[in-house]
Amino acid sequence: MKSRLLVLSVALYAIPLAGCASRGTAGAAANAFVSSVSITVGSSAPYDLYTHCGVLSATINRQIFYAVPVLSDGSGNPPPGWGNPYDGGEMTLRSLTTAEFHDSSGHSAQFARSPQGKGIPVCS
Repeated sequence: MKSRLLVLSVALYAIPLAGCASRGTAGAAANAFVSSVSITVGSSAPYDLYTHCGVLSATINRQIFYAVPVLSDGSGNPPPGWGNPYDGGEMTLRSLTTAEFHDSSGHSAQFARSPQGKGIPVCS
C-alpha cells in the first residue's frame, strides 16, 4: 500500500511538469530536467542542454544561468536543428557570471547568471 501511495504521489507531482509554458517565474520546477556541471572559470566540460521548451537556462556550479537571448522557434520549442529534449555539446564558463554553450552542429547559446528582463520563460 505504501508503494502505491508513493507511485501516485510521484505521478501527481510529475503531471504539471509534463508540458511547456510560454512565460513564468523561474523556480525549482523550471529546472527539474536540466543537467548540471561543475567547472572553473575559463574551463569547459561536456553538457547536455535541456532544450525541450527552447533554450532557456543552464545549471552550472549549482547556479542557474539564463539564456541571453532565449532561443526558441516561437512555439515553445528549440530552434530548428537543435536537439530535443536535449542538445549535447560543451559548456564553457567565461566568468563567474557568464557562460557559453556550443554543439557539434555549430549551434551556440550565451548565458548570464542574472535573469534579463521581465517574465523569464520557464518550462513547466
